[in-house]
Amino acid sequence: MAQRTAGGNAAFHNFHNDYAHIADPNERRRLALAEIDKAPFGWYHVRAIVVAGIGFFTDAYDIFAIGLVTTMLGVVYWHDAASPSKPGVIDSSADTAIKVATSGGTVIGQVGFGILADIVGRKRMYGLELIIIIFATLAQALSSNSPSMSIVGVIIFWRVIMGIGIGGDYPLSSIITSEFATTKWRGAMMGSVFAMQGIGQFAAGIIALIAVSGFKDSLSTAKSVGVCDGNCAESVDKMWRVIIGFGAVPGCIALYYRLTIPETPRFTFDVARDPEKAGEDTKAYIQGKHEGHPDEIMRVQGIAAAEQSLTVPKASWRDFMRHYMQWKNGKVLLGTAGSWFFLDVAFYGLSLNNSVILQAIGYSSGANVYETFYNTAVGNIIIVCAGAIPGYWVTVATVDTIGRKPIQFMGFGMLTILFCIIGFTYNNLGTKGLLALYVVAQFFFNFGPNATTFIVPGECFPTRYRSTSHGLSAASGKVGSIVAQVVIGPLRVRGTPTASDSSPWLNHVMEIYALFMLCGIATTTLIPETKRKTLEELAGEVPGTANFDPVEGGAGKGSNEVSEKDMGVEGDRNV
Repeated sequence: MAQRTAGGNAAFHNFHNDYAHIADPNERRRLALAEIDKAPFGWYHVRAIVVAGIGFFTDAYDIFAIGLVTTMLGVVYWHDAASPSKPGVIDSSADTAIKVATSGGTVIGQVGFGILADIVGRKRMYGLELIIIIFATLAQALSSNSPSMSIVGVIIFWRVIMGIGIGGDYPLSSIITSEFATTKWRGAMMGSVFAMQGIGQFAAGIIALIAVSGFKDSLSTAKSVGVCDGNCAESVDKMWRVIIGFGAVPGCIALYYRLTIPETPRFTFDVARDPEKAGEDTKAYIQGKHEGHPDEIMRVQGIAAAEQSLTVPKASWRDFMRHYMQWKNGKVLLGTAGSWFFLDVAFYGLSLNNSVILQAIGYSSGANVYETFYNTAVGNIIIVCAGAIPGYWVTVATVDTIGRKPIQFMGFGMLTILFCIIGFTYNNLGTKGLLALYVVAQFFFNFGPNATTFIVPGECFPTRYRSTSHGLSAASGKVGSIVAQVVIGPLRVRGTPTASDSSPWLNHVMEIYALFMLCGIATTTLIPETKRKTLEELAGEVPGTANFDPVEGGAGKGSNEVSEKDMGVEGDRNV
């Protein structure tokens, strides 16, 4: 019999303790996971969503805010640049490098944290990524240039570091929410976590608006960024530091709760195979200690029992290759990674055209520097509120009824049509038509593949590789964003840019995005529908289901064989 432990908090219940009196590890696993899967939705789930969601709020804030901040950096650091083409305007290569730096770091974080969370556990890694984000954010806010180093180099360095932390948040928040969620509303819970990105984008605009309003008198003295110096430039320097620095605040609030969560029951049973240590660790975090110290005799007995009795395959490089070399498993990873890649090419590429949309709605300029910055902040808030935020929450409301796969199909299909319309009729649309199509596209990005590409990888893989697989899928998406910013973005200025048309090839870029969305439809056919299915059923562990895999269900134990008696017992339990 396992030792009962204290543990868990208001957001994360200690399910291990509820079944500690049952000696058979397989039966304890089945009952504990069934309790999680069938739990009615309540405040416990809401608190879990908030703890995970604050990380995505911070991620989106930091990524979105830099679009507002680079304009301010131009005012502060590009006034005295050698032969500047436009005084007070940041160099385009520096602007792109600063933004791409975050995506580069994010790729590293997604893969690295994803793998580590499957090796050392979700609990040990959760919170570490937030510490990295907080530290790098504050470092950016305190950065400056020097005779030996430019401000661009310093900010790029810290944004790469911050990107690593942001990348780590993707697999960790997804799988922790997934593994603690009730089956009935798992999609809504994961969607709510991801929807905090929209709130983070909105908050970035609000903080920028507040900062600009606070320095109204100083900013109003300059008619344009080219003549914003002295008091005006000093105010702008303070503004961008305040906007960047505020990104650390929500992270600090959530840090304690992330550092003190218990390990997920699925990792404890399937990977760690050490319920005694997991229970003591949960008890230790409640008491404010770094780790638990179980009775070593009980621990050895528990590990020995798990090794002899647990039928779930153990994680290893050989098993990883065996699992994904099978087309039925490999195609799912190809589908999640490919869909995320194709999505992010267009998603991040379209964001490069915000200036065109802001100009269309009259929020890209003003009579002085104050009005220019004020209008830019308000314009970005309008764009986020008009399409992005509604799209996120429509997904939350429907993903567990309509399903993930239909929403992703519909989103990619609508985006293909919208980009074709924008691309082939661009010169005849007019500003109002372009604005309308842009808002609709933002809606179907978020009520579509932008949400589902985050949700599905957190559900459809076995526990022992769930974090790694989600990290690889997410990293594929960020590679797509880098392609959009570095390769496709510059194509807009092909031809002969003029004062009235600075992006003569923009219509063709939209056509390219339509092709990527069409490819997304193809990769969506490779992913399974995960609606209202348990994680164990999706992993192929439940006999009698369409995707049952004898190896996942227990035949891979030991020498990849298991006796008929073992298979019969486990089959009865899973049924």
